Amino acid sequence: MEAKGKATVVKAAGLLMMSTILSRILGYLRDIIIAAYYGQTRITDAYQAAFSIPDFLYNLLAAGTVTAAFMPVFSSYIATDRQEEGWEVASTVFNITVTAMLCGIAAAGLAAPYIVSRWLVPGFEPEFVALTVTMTRIMLIQAFFMALNGISMGILNSYQRFLGPAIASVMYNVMIIIFGVALGRRLGIVGFSLGVVAGAMVQFLIQVAGLRKIGLRYKPVVHWQHPGVQRVFHLMIPVLLSYTLTQLGLFVQQNISSSLPGGSVSAVRWAQRLMQMPISIFAVTVVVAIFPTLNGQVARREMDLFKKSFSFGLRSIFYITVPCAVGLAALSQPVVRLLYQQGNFSAESTALTAYTLTFFCIGLFAQGGVLLMNRVFYALQNTWTPVPIGASAIALTIVLNFLLVGPLGTGGLALAHSIAGIANLLALLIVVRQKIGPIGGRSLAASFVKTVVISLVMGAAAWGTSKALELYVVDIQTKAGQVIQVGGAVAVGCLVFFGLSLLLKMEETAMVRRMLRRKR
Repeated sequence: MEAKGKATVVKAAGLLMMSTILSRILGYLRDIIIAAYYGQTRITDAYQAAFSIPDFLYNLLAAGTVTAAFMPVFSSYIATDRQEEGWEVASTVFNITVTAMLCGIAAAGLAAPYIVSRWLVPGFEPEFVALTVTMTRIMLIQAFFMALNGISMGILNSYQRFLGPAIASVMYNVMIIIFGVALGRRLGIVGFSLGVVAGAMVQFLIQVAGLRKIGLRYKPVVHWQHPGVQRVFHLMIPVLLSYTLTQLGLFVQQNISSSLPGGSVSAVRWAQRLMQMPISIFAVTVVVAIFPTLNGQVARREMDLFKKSFSFGLRSIFYITVPCAVGLAALSQPVVRLLYQQGNFSAESTALTAYTLTFFCIGLFAQGGVLLMNRVFYALQNTWTPVPIGASAIALTIVLNFLLVGPLGTGGLALAHSIAGIANLLALLIVVRQKIGPIGGRSLAASFVKTVVISLVMGAAAWGTSKALELYVVDIQTKAGQVIQVGGAVAVGCLVFFGLSLLLKMEETAMVRRMLRRKR
């Protein structure tokens, strides 16, 4: 990877990481408020379950189209100075997606009572089924605006514009908090579902401003026969299958957890969000920043640079996510207690969420790696290959869900997710090497092993520090004591990790430092 290209990716990733951190902080503040108001109960279970159908429609009709099909094609037009053609394709895809979303939302709104009661949460009591249906119908409006957001973000990222979408994601959580708190007394948790809609609308308006800055060239056209549009739909078909299978796995997980004691759905969701924190802050920012570079290199047939960019991105993700996973597992109880245990969120809820989180952490690095691996295939405009691999991973998840939920409860659902994620990543690595040749596997493996070893030492140091502070220094019944416990353990862990990284002269250390400083 050329020095200029690498610096561009590092700078973009650093910018995205900082804004994502702020967005995530606000997202966890939202969850903390909900947990404090309503606890980890069937009420919060209903709120979590209400996202299922809207998220399914968005992922099926918008997210897959943008990331896997539209963005690579649109980026190829931009990279080869054919902007007018690119915008004609963008306008057609936008118009088709909006039409499909409106039809999907109408159908889902009518069928919501049946889908929720029979498929999503059959273990819920009738009153909570009704609450889930109400919030599902409200959040379907959010799915429409999220579709608009997805296409807008794809266009802006193709122009290497990352700040606007990042700011928009921050405002999304701000609006949820404002509406949820303001309307909570009168409408209960339904107020937060209205906030979700308001957040998506504001997010879209912010991105419209960014589109105008780059010269918005939208046209009310639908050119089915345009070669670019045909290419988008050709690439989109396997991704639709992949997203359908992924959602099927999530529905099965939710179906099973709805039959566990009240609060289990929320425990799985909140634990999964904590696990996804390092993925969202670090892995996603690396992937989003590097994806346009990968697309451009493929369009210009710069395959050697493509391999170097891909290797650079994967090593970066492993170097950050492995220690995050070990640290989260070692400090699961103190972290969940600090973030959630207040108001109606009890110590028992803390124990259940922390227990579930530990099992999710096992596959954290793989989830980040799979994100990049899928984009590698998308950049190659090969969207079919990941489908059978992903389908096999989802089938494995479903089987393991049924096998592990009995002995491990919510931990079994999390462990199934982790094992399947690791299997998915390994399969994608094997296949991509077969298709594009050597990918620097030895250097990847060496970097990964070093990272795992020093992460385990770091985790032991963080856990020991946490226990010592709890026993001899602080009162963990107070928030100040919890902050000191977690903060002290994290600080010691970071010092140990980066100290060992410097001692072993790992190249990734300098890379992360540049990313954090956002310098070339």
